[in-house]
Amino acid sequence: MESVVNILWLILLIITVLILPYLIYLLHSTWKASKNIERYFTEMKIAGSGIANNTENIKALDDTIQVASGMLEVAGNINTHAETIEVTLAGRTNK
Repeated sequence: MESVVNILWLILLIITVLILPYLIYLLHSTWKASKNIERYFTEMKIAGSGIANNTENIKALDDTIQVASGMLEVAGNINTHAETIEVTLAGRTNK
């Protein structure tokens, strides 16, 4: 009976010695992968912050476009009135 127990212990010891380094290798590989994922997420966060900071100016550009559109309308009105004044003054000078 004691020899059977010794044989079982020997088998378990051999399995442990063979499997334990492989398990440590798998755990280390998982740890390295998680560190790489963490590093990638950090890089993505930095890039996303840069994109957000650079796109904040779009609202200011939209405001500028709205003001410019209004200025074009006013400039058109000024041009129309200037033409009216020109025609009126030209008519008075010809009389």
